[in-house]
Amino acid sequence: MVEYQSKHGIVRKDPYTLYMSFVDMRNFVQMLPEDKREMVKADYDSILISAQGYEVGAKVFSRTPYSRIELVDYGAPFAFKITLSFDANGRLGETDFSIKVEADLNFMMKMMLGSKIQEGLDKIVDGLVAVSEGRIPEGVDPEMLKHFKA
Repeated sequence: MVEYQSKHGIVRKDPYTLYMSFVDMRNFVQMLPEDKREMVKADYDSILISAQGYEVGAKVFSRTPYSRIELVDYGAPFAFKITLSFDANGRLGETDFSIKVEADLNFMMKMMLGSKIQEGLDKIVDGLVAVSEGRIPEGVDPEMLKHFKA
């Protein structure tokens, strides 16, 4: 297993509010552009993405209210685990947010995807911080943000 840890970001939402935005996998579909939604199927506990002939799915393995959500592979070509952490940082209305991914990647996949996974995780954290501060993240269509409830 290879482990990737995102940077930590201070999101200007309390842990409860931020956690509740991520607890239902259907919320992720609402954050996608209209033309990408047909590629994603989700219910409360799972999400399945179909693109370029591949399907990658994840399902909730555990929820620790207001502090952690763990997802595991579900119909994916390799084993993985994603941990979303929502930690109170001692300041009212703020959450220390981070993402950890553990993936069973072979050497070739690790070389091809490793830096992209790390870059993607950090970009997610940066985007979430930006949105919580009222900024539009770089490369994001402002129309997409109308569904975001973080």
